[in-house]
Amino acid sequence: MQLGLIGLGRMGANMAHRWLEAGHECVVYARDPAAATPLRAVGAVPAASLADLAGRLRAPRIIWIMIPAAAVDGVIDEIAAALAPGDTIVDGGNSHYRDDVRRAAALVARGLHYVDVGVSGGIFGREHGYCQMIGGDARTVVRLEPLFAALAPDGGAARSATASTAPRGYLHCGPHGAGHFVKMVHNGIEYGLMAAYAEGLNLLHHANAGHGAQHVDAETAPGTHAEALTYDLDIGAIAELWRHGSVVRSWLLDLAAAALTRDGALGGFRGEVSDSGEGRWTVDAAVAAGVPVPVLASALFARFASRGNDDFANRVLSAMRFEFGGHAERGAAKAE
Repeated sequence: MQLGLIGLGRMGANMAHRWLEAGHECVVYARDPAAATPLRAVGAVPAASLADLAGRLRAPRIIWIMIPAAAVDGVIDEIAAALAPGDTIVDGGNSHYRDDVRRAAALVARGLHYVDVGVSGGIFGREHGYCQMIGGDARTVVRLEPLFAALAPDGGAARSATASTAPRGYLHCGPHGAGHFVKMVHNGIEYGLMAAYAEGLNLLHHANAGHGAQHVDAETAPGTHAEALTYDLDIGAIAELWRHGSVVRSWLLDLAAAALTRDGALGGFRGEVSDSGEGRWTVDAAVAAGVPVPVLASALFARFASRGNDDFANRVLSAMRFEFGGHAERGAAKAE
C-alpha cells in the first residue's frame, strides 16, 4: 500500500521503517526537513509541505498522523483541504477520544474517512512491533489492515486459532474514538504499574533506615522497629532477579532493571515525572462512568507531586501544626 506519514519523531520514523521493510510506499513530512533524511536513504519520499504530501499520493489517499495531540486539529484542517472524498486520515497519536468523535463527524460530512489508532510500543517498536488499538468504521479498518499488520509484532502473523486479530497485535475496538479510549485506559494502567514498581523499589532503597540515628523529639514519631532495617540492598540486582520467574515480571520491570544496572543511584534524573494527558483523561472518564480507579488516580496525583505541585499544601500542613500546637518544622528548628 501507499501512505503519507506526517510526523517523524521517536515513533513516527520507526513506524515508517517497518512499513518500508514490509514493502509499503511512504511519502513523509516533518516540520524539520532533516528528519526525513534517514528515511529517504531507505526508500521514503520526502514531501516539502502538506499539500505536496497529498499531491504525491494516489487516490484514495491514506494520511497517517503521528504528532502531539494539541497539534492534530490544525494539521487535519490543513491536510483535509488537499484531500478528496474517499481519502482517509488516521490519527495514530494520543488524542482524546472525544476529539476523535468530533473530527470524524466533520470529516465524514466531507466524504473523508477517519480512523483513530492508539499505538503502544515506544522506541522499541521498530524492532519488536507495536500494539494497536483501532477505532473507526469497519470497512475502512479492514482496508487498512495490511498497514496494521506491518506494524504489529511478527508482522501480524497469526499466533492462535482464534479469528480475532488481537493475538496478532492489533484490534478493531469499536467505532470512532474507541481506539484512543482503549489506549487512554492502557496508559492509565501504565501509570499505576510504574508507580507500584517505583514505590516498592524505593522501600528497598530505604531498607537501611536502622543504620541512621533515631530522632528523639516532640516532632518525630517513635520508630516502629526501624532498628531492624539494616539491609544495604543492591536494588539493580533485585530488579534483575525479579525479571526471572517472578509473578511481577514485565517489560516495565525490564526497563527499570536496565536503568538501575547503568546507574543504581539514578543520578541523571531529578524525579520530576511528566504526564502526557492520558492518565488525566482516564480519571475523568472514571468519574463520568462512576467507576472507582483509586490506584490510577493516586499514580496520576503522585506525578503532580513529583513536580513540586504539593509544596504549598505541605506548607499549609506545617502552618496548621504550628498554629494549634506550636510545632516547629524539625528542619527549621535544627537550623535555628
